[in-house]
Amino acid sequence: QVQLVESGGGLVQAGGSLRLSCAVSGTIAAMNDMGWYRQAPGKQRELVAAITHTGATNYAEFVKGRFTIARDNAKNTVDLQMNSLKPEDTAVYYCKSTANRFGWRDYWGQGTQVIVSS
Repeated sequence: QVQLVESGGGLVQAGGSLRLSCAVSGTIAAMNDMGWYRQAPGKQRELVAAITHTGATNYAEFVKGRFTIARDNAKNTVDLQMNSLKPEDTAVYYCKSTANRFGWRDYWGQGTQVIVSS
């Protein structure tokens, strides 16, 4: 069984910072892309940032220059440093990992709430 556990969400004022962390546990043969997605009330889930096994990153336009994604392959963790937060960043943030456990598939965390007050 593969589990993703997120932490670090919370309430912050606009302009503030938060750091989200995601730890992947379970027996897996390999892990490829990891990423963070978010879903605001009434909206579809959207990509925030992703990182490949070799460290190549991809950011949504609305977070470029403010958020930074990083991973530790030895620990199977991925972090999202969020700076200069805006009220429109308020959402549930989900961690995703593409891993090989008897075949490749995507695994999701349970989500962590981020609320940015104005």
